[in-house]
Amino acid sequence: MIPHEAALRARLLRMTASAQEIDDIVQDAYLSIARLKSVAHIRDGRSYLFATARMVVLQRVRRDRIVRIDSLTDMQALTLEDDDPGPERHAGARRELERVRRLIDALPGRCREIFELRRVQGVPQREIAARLGIPEHAVEQQATRGLKLILQALAGDGDDAQRNSRKADARTNDSHNNG
Repeated sequence: MIPHEAALRARLLRMTASAQEIDDIVQDAYLSIARLKSVAHIRDGRSYLFATARMVVLQRVRRDRIVRIDSLTDMQALTLEDDDPGPERHAGARRELERVRRLIDALPGRCREIFELRRVQGVPQREIAARLGIPEHAVEQQATRGLKLILQALAGDGDDAQRNSRKADARTNDSHNNG
């Protein structure tokens, strides 16, 4: 199943469309999207899919020569508007995501590398340890450290968290250099 298809099918089902009609509407919506020369203009795939399906339903209703009375009530139910939050929440979420990205970028080098592999890319701990030639517990410690630093920064004491991280790195480097 393609992303958002389940949500679209559920919405169409609430409109009392038959299973066959739903299949046809979804297929026509995908066909319409597949015919696009470019999808670069699509900012929100879910909303675009819902809007395309709404247009497919409207075209089907227009094509029907006989307008049944239940079609008129279906037209009112055609508010296939997406349940997703509005543009303000999307913008806020984008800003928050950018903030988290900056916080990840500000992590100390090895900590950032491990955090990204483990938490962002979902690479298993054992695989990271093998790739980097370090013990598995070191991977766990660095991933946890990165998460703690980011959570502290998000809680508002990010400057202190970054400073503490740099101090800890300096201590680690000193102990390696003096050892």
